This record gives sequence, structure tokens and C-alpha cells, in this order.
Amino acid sequence: MRLALRLHPNSLSFAATQLEVEVSRPRNSTLLLSYAVTGRMRDLQLPPVVATTRADELWRHTCFEAFLRTLPGAAYYEFNFAPSTQWAAYRFSSYRSRIRAASALRTPLIEVQSSPDRFALEAALELDELSNLPPNAILRLGLAAVIEETSGHKSYWALAHPPGKPDFHHSDGFAYQLPPV
Repeated sequence: MRLALRLHPNSLSFAATQLEVEVSRPRNSTLLLSYAVTGRMRDLQLPPVVATTRADELWRHTCFEAFLRTLPGAAYYEFNFAPSTQWAAYRFSSYRSRIRAASALRTPLIEVQSSPDRFALEAALELDELSNLPPNAILRLGLAAVIEETSGHKSYWALAHPPGKPDFHHSDGFAYQLPPV
């Protein structure tokens, strides 16, 4: 399913004109996320590709994010994917509470492609390594991105935005329901 991310109402984007995410679940244990940004790539802050490793605070720059939980329940996971192919995964017990690294997760497969008017990042996650996610669960996804321009200006994109400042952790952001295969 291809989903359009919306620019936060209080945010401006001078370089990115469109952001979409293709979501698929080929097996109950696998989640594929393909992010695509359209616009003037020369005006986006895109770090060079490095070895795929864990890194913290990726959200401070251009970063593609996925939030994942089941219903009912308040616990959720946050995944960050940088254009450099660095990544991070965290587990929360509830809204922004009791954060810890999701260390049991293997390194996701991350691939990037870039052209003058489009940047794409694909990430494959193995969900069977995550505690609290039954294999046949219906998943609630929050999909988002922080886009940093070469000027340092940032824009905030998501499936849905709660009122107020950008907050990708808010329950309103978990706007897509993905059934088991």
C-alpha cells in the first residue's frame, strides 16, 4: 500500500515537494518500508552512505521513521533510518515513557537510491525478533520523516499530525492499520 505523508501544518518545505511510503508485509515476520522523497535533492541535507550500523539521535537530521504497535496496548517501537543507512530501534512502554534500545533486533537491510529529483530509502525489518508483537497481530503504524535542507531548515512529515507542534509519538500518528498476511 502506498501512503502519502503530509507536511505538518506549521512546517514549510522548500526542497521536498512530496513524500510517500510503500508498506508491505510479505510474511507476518517481515515489514518492508519504502520511503520516496520528490523535489530538489541538491537542496536536501543527505549524508553519504556508510556501513549500516546503529546510531542514536538520527532524528536530528534527515531521517525516515516508523512507529509500530498492536492494539490494545500502549507499548510501541520506534525505528529510525538515515540516508547514510545508519539506523536505530527503541521500545517504549507507553507514550514517550521508559525508552530502551530494542537490542534484540538484527540489522535491517537498508538500501538507498538518489537522482536529482528523487531520493528513496527501503528498509526491511524482521518483526519476529521484537517482543510484545505476536506473529499474527494487526499492526498500527505511524510513518514519518524529518527532512533537513542544506540551509539547516527542517520540515516534518507524517501520515497524520496531532494538534500543536510535530509529535510523531502521539497516538494520532498511528494512522495506518496493517493486517497479518
